Amino acid sequence: MAKNKFGKFPFEKGIYKNMYQDKLWTMRQYAGFSSVSESNKRYLKLIKNGVSGLSVAFDLPTQMGYDSDDDMSFGEIGKSGVPISTIEDMERLFENINLEDISVSMTINSTASGYDFDALRGTLQNDILKEYIARGTFIFPVEHSLRLTSNVFEFCQQNLSKWNSISISGYHIREAGSTAVQELAFTFANAITYLEKAEEDDLDLIKLTEQVSFFFNAHRDFFEEVAKFRAARIIWAKIIKKRFKIDNIKSQLCRFHVQTGGSTLTAQQIDNNIARTTLESLSAVFGGAQSIHTNGKDEAVSLPSEENATTALRIQQIIAHESGVAKHIDPLGDSSIIKDLTNDIVKEVELKIDEIFERGGMKTLIEKGEIQNEIEKSAFQFQEDIDSKKTILVGVNKFINENEIIDSGTSFKDSSKHRLQRLNIFKEKRDNKIVKDSLNELVNIAKTSKNLMPQIIICVENNCTLGEIIIALKTVFGEYLE
Repeated sequence: MAKNKFGKFPFEKGIYKNMYQDKLWTMRQYAGFSSVSESNKRYLKLIKNGVSGLSVAFDLPTQMGYDSDDDMSFGEIGKSGVPISTIEDMERLFENINLEDISVSMTINSTASGYDFDALRGTLQNDILKEYIARGTFIFPVEHSLRLTSNVFEFCQQNLSKWNSISISGYHIREAGSTAVQELAFTFANAITYLEKAEEDDLDLIKLTEQVSFFFNAHRDFFEEVAKFRAARIIWAKIIKKRFKIDNIKSQLCRFHVQTGGSTLTAQQIDNNIARTTLESLSAVFGGAQSIHTNGKDEAVSLPSEENATTALRIQQIIAHESGVAKHIDPLGDSSIIKDLTNDIVKEVELKIDEIFERGGMKTLIEKGEIQNEIEKSAFQFQEDIDSKKTILVGVNKFINENEIIDSGTSFKDSSKHRLQRLNIFKEKRDNKIVKDSLNELVNIAKTSKNLMPQIIICVENNCTLGEIIIALKTVFGEYLE
């Protein structure tokens, strides 16, 4: 995209001059079900219904680095997303989907098989610090996790010119109970930490920052959220220009994906969630998001049904094609309410970022548990406000239907028995000597300062499982204990 198509520093009104007048945001749906085949079916239907990007939800064992046949996976296989242990799983997950035509948000190593790396578009999350802060699905000590993150940066710079090598997430921080200011401050402090690590590893920061993207939460307070998204662009542009002394416009752009707030949904009066999601996704549009995911109304109780996922997508399509809001650039930006809120958020976030680094930086504060404690206090305060009715939650603490029967959500079949059989067959058919040799070489490289990604890919291609790769790395890195 030519320089004259970009917005004006610090990009308060949008990263592109004409925003949605030239191109709509990517309509992305996040999904992953009890089996690889069920997830593949859903992806194909989502594409047919008009999504322009896919986001893959992995089950908890996969996120924690356990194979489905590990004792630690018992009872959790396919519960919160799709289980992935092998390269075969990845190939089946994207069967009949052309990865050169559709943007995918997830890990890349296995899915790239058979494709031209330079043609692939998508995003790795690769944001490990937020796991220690907000989710708990960490494996290794912080310093080793940062090494892996930086290794991915280097690999993407050399091989994947169109791939975003990290999506730094404020979404999960907000879901854990943070305020809007904490969401931005902790997210950008994490981003600074990653860039400082990359700089330490002699990576090309200009190339890296051109591939950095962010992932934010669209929450309850409509005007605050619009202002938050506008403030995010200002803050990031200033961080890049002033802190890292980078004048490259593409590096200064805060490109972000937005998902409507899962924690704002209620199991009570479940249809109310459609209104919540509509307002939240509209705030993301007014805030200038590059891609948006809308939650299904049933996500307070389960993974969304196909019908509810389609309705959630239709919300975006109605906003884009019927409401007329996409015709206007930053339509609320000249409002004194939005201007003042934006300026206030910028000031508060910048002060908080300065305070974080004066106190030793994110790595130090995470290891001390101080960031986690701040979020917990905010979450506790919000719950107190709900309990005291200072904050109204429709259908929960006011306007209650006394005789309501709570929807238990969509039930998905348990495919774990069939999955374990497939995984057993996979392990029996492979060349286990090659597997052992590949893992031994990974251990040897982990003991050096070399980039681990090429050997991890070799391990995957030689049919090592995810769990086996993680176990091998644990022998060198150990495990993180809070």
